[in-house]
Amino acid sequence: MSHSERFVFIAEWYDPNASLLRRYELLFYPGDGSVEMHDVKNHRTFLKRTKYDSLHLEDLFIGNKVNVFSRQLVLIDYGDQYTARQLGSRKEKTLALIKPDAISKAGEIIEIINKAGFTITKLKMMMLSSELIQFITTGPVIAMEILRDDAICEWKRLLGPANSGVARTDASGSIRALFGTDGIRNAAHGPDSFASAAREMELFFPSSGGCGPANTAKFTNCTCCIVKPHAVSEGLLGKILMAIRDAGFEISAMQMFNMDRVNVEEFYEVYKGVVTEYHDMVTEMYSGPCVAMEIQQNNDTKTFREFCGPADPEIARHLRPGTLRAIFGKTKIQNAVHCTDLPEDGLLEVQYFFKILDN
Repeated sequence: MSHSERFVFIAEWYDPNASLLRRYELLFYPGDGSVEMHDVKNHRTFLKRTKYDSLHLEDLFIGNKVNVFSRQLVLIDYGDQYTARQLGSRKEKTLALIKPDAISKAGEIIEIINKAGFTITKLKMMMLSSELIQFITTGPVIAMEILRDDAICEWKRLLGPANSGVARTDASGSIRALFGTDGIRNAAHGPDSFASAAREMELFFPSSGGCGPANTAKFTNCTCCIVKPHAVSEGLLGKILMAIRDAGFEISAMQMFNMDRVNVEEFYEVYKGVVTEYHDMVTEMYSGPCVAMEIQQNNDTKTFREFCGPADPEIARHLRPGTLRAIFGKTKIQNAVHCTDLPEDGLLEVQYFFKILDN
């Protein structure tokens, strides 16, 4: 990889002050991880070539949102032929479905998906109606759209043979070998071909703007947890799900959201003027996809709020080392999870995601 190699994308940024979309050329130099930006309309350099550690080559694909110095840019096109040829050919999306028999192992399966180099671009826990295969309606499923080079093939390889017994003999490290029971209760599913991937994704995540199968929120006895964008992009979702399960809490609904600034400000309204880090909290929450969950508060020993720990991970590590923020948090802003602070707000926060945003 030469020091001068560069990739060019056309990116859009919504300027809240002027209420308009501004278009930039974003240049990325993999050799030293530097970025540069040009204002397309005014033919001016907007950002001189600067080293920027938070952007990586795997973040650069059409449709992705990237953050450059706290501006959220949407990559809408390749900026030149070289970039299109080098980066555009092999990225594919496929459907990953965790079946009812393996819902309790969702954390482990998501961890495997992340470790195999997939990016989870959509995720929703849903109930399917009986026109879909009988078994899959015995309980909730988790549907995901996952992305990487040769995704369809790679996901099938990761799943292993459809019969879990055969999988244990022939592909011992595969998902079905690890978490499946037999040929039907085989933990997870993936489409066989490009055509069936497109067809199945349309079923679970309709592009027509319909919302697909219903989410599984119960709206009773619940509190809200959000895995923040930094934790999702660092690949911590699986580990966090395992920790929540191991602490005895039940996740009754889960969905990935790409929030925009307006929604985040609305959601965080109660902190405005109260918490000094309010603006940074808002910026973090819309910096990329987050995963919202409805948690059942039926653990009598401790509340979910206590399990998350103090907002500042440093304090959490000293006082409450076993809490989510102590284990997964980095800073007071990037503290891995948001959780409902006041018991009476739990339902309201869950409704915000699973009734209002999921439409």
